[in-house]
Amino acid sequence: MVVGEFTTEVDVLVLGAGPGGYVAAIRAAQLGKKVMVVEKAEVGGVCLNRGCIPSKALISAAHRYEEMNHSDDMGLTADGVKVDFSKVQAWKQTVVGKLTGGVGSLLKGNGVELVQGEALFVTPNEVRVYQGNEFNRYKFNHCIIATGSRPIELRAFPFGKRIISSTEALSLPEIPKSMVVIGGGYIGIELGQMYAKFGCQVTVIEGTEQILPLFENEIVRWVQRRLKKDGVTVHTKAKAVSAEQTDTGVTLKYEINGEQKEITADYLLVTVGRVPNTDELGLDQVGIKKNERGLIEVDHQCKTNVENVYAIGDVTAGPALAHKASYEGKVAAEVIAGHNSAVDYKCIPSVVFSDPEIASVGLSETEAKEQGHTVATGKFNYAANGRALSLNANEGFVKVVADKESGIVLGCQIVGPGAPDLIAEMGLAIEMGASLEDIALTIHAHPTLGEMVMEATENALGQGVHTLTK
Repeated sequence: MVVGEFTTEVDVLVLGAGPGGYVAAIRAAQLGKKVMVVEKAEVGGVCLNRGCIPSKALISAAHRYEEMNHSDDMGLTADGVKVDFSKVQAWKQTVVGKLTGGVGSLLKGNGVELVQGEALFVTPNEVRVYQGNEFNRYKFNHCIIATGSRPIELRAFPFGKRIISSTEALSLPEIPKSMVVIGGGYIGIELGQMYAKFGCQVTVIEGTEQILPLFENEIVRWVQRRLKKDGVTVHTKAKAVSAEQTDTGVTLKYEINGEQKEITADYLLVTVGRVPNTDELGLDQVGIKKNERGLIEVDHQCKTNVENVYAIGDVTAGPALAHKASYEGKVAAEVIAGHNSAVDYKCIPSVVFSDPEIASVGLSETEAKEQGHTVATGKFNYAANGRALSLNANEGFVKVVADKESGIVLGCQIVGPGAPDLIAEMGLAIEMGASLEDIALTIHAHPTLGEMVMEATENALGQGVHTLTK
């Protein structure tokens, strides 16, 4: 056979096997479609291989190391605690391997064919999939673009050697003695704080007035306090200017209030956002519309302007989150199968695995007021929760935001251990239109962190038992 001479036909072609792509492929197969997935790298995409999962594994190891060294107040001491970072990295890879292997098995078990290579549109219903200089042709009835995103590379700080992105930061062979992080968003804070807990001297350079700028200050200040305890130096309203590398380090020049400063470290980690992988797909050739940021324009059913082509996840507008991509993947697959499905972004939870952890869903108090609501809020502190105290985890709070007149829950913000898990209850509450009373009257097990959600809603109703209101 001459490569490229023949065309393979498929019902649904999915480009990308990340959290959006593989979920879309499996759902489409479940609905009776013949599905093929094209992936240029690893099954599981960035999230499972170079993002969400490996970062959380390293963060978990860092917390464990910290606990082993700092549990004196519980009567526990340990001498000679050491980090073998090569073993930490190897353990991280076992976690990644279990999950990526599981995804591969799920694809195979659902009859989804996996093809390695890079796709390029040649017509609105055909792509070439390249493997090196060779290619094969695939004709499809429907296509779902789920090619994800990559770290933004700044012209003044090109990746290479001592200037790294989150990808390289997750695979360093040893713990650096020092690191500078450009960007105080969730990626920079998670990775920077993780390395700080392992003993690295970390400095964060953030251009806005506070780190984690998408969250309200009453939440962020808990993280700022912990960062200080971890020895992390944070410079806000700072502008990174240039960097010079040597074989052993990198020197960053930056400005604060017009004053020139510089700092030298082993590595410079740049985490200033992500850019969609839409520039090498040949989208312009077939007329698929993108905006000025390279994001593909879609409607409420994930359809692009080309009728049989859909797009999901990081290549579309909205937060670049794995759970958003997976949700959209299901919607796109169901629409292709003839279902009347559509996206509903009423509440997409946001979580940060900082210390303490952060989670938010729905509207903040500020956002609710801006939208014209008369707001009722309730807050309950970790320091008053029995389970939190027994875990020696008394930093943080749960805050519930509701419409005062109707009592309908509008949002929730949590800062503290377990926040990403606790937020799910409030996401469900918002989705189903629950009221403060619905949650307050739901019996929550004792002693649990989940009780704080109930207690916060009781406080919003003025009925708090474990909080003095006068």
